[in-house]
Amino acid sequence: QVQLVESGGGLVQAGGSLRLSCTASGSIFSINAMHWYRQAPGKQRELVARITTGGSTNYADSVKGRFTISRARDNSKNTVYLQMNSLKPEDTAVYYCNAVFGTWSRDSWGQGTQVTVSS
Repeated sequence: QVQLVESGGGLVQAGGSLRLSCTASGSIFSINAMHWYRQAPGKQRELVARITTGGSTNYADSVKGRFTISRARDNSKNTVYLQMNSLKPEDTAVYYCNAVFGTWSRDSWGQGTQVTVSS
């Protein structure tokens, strides 16, 4: 099993920055990839960024050039960060961390953290 704990959300003005953190514990060596998703009110959850165990990254077109996903790992924890710059009101959402792990590509989700960007 993999457990995820997120932190770093908050309220920021347009043009500002925030950094989200997601710390994974448990069977971290079985993690294949980690993702950040977001869900705005009345909208479907969407993939924002992805990082694989090999370090490859992918981004949604709407955040390319503004958001950066990165990671840090030690023997007991695996932390993924989402650095968000040049934030826009349309970035307002609950942001969720996700890990895909194990042979059967199971999912683990964090509890979500609110990001609010004021205009």
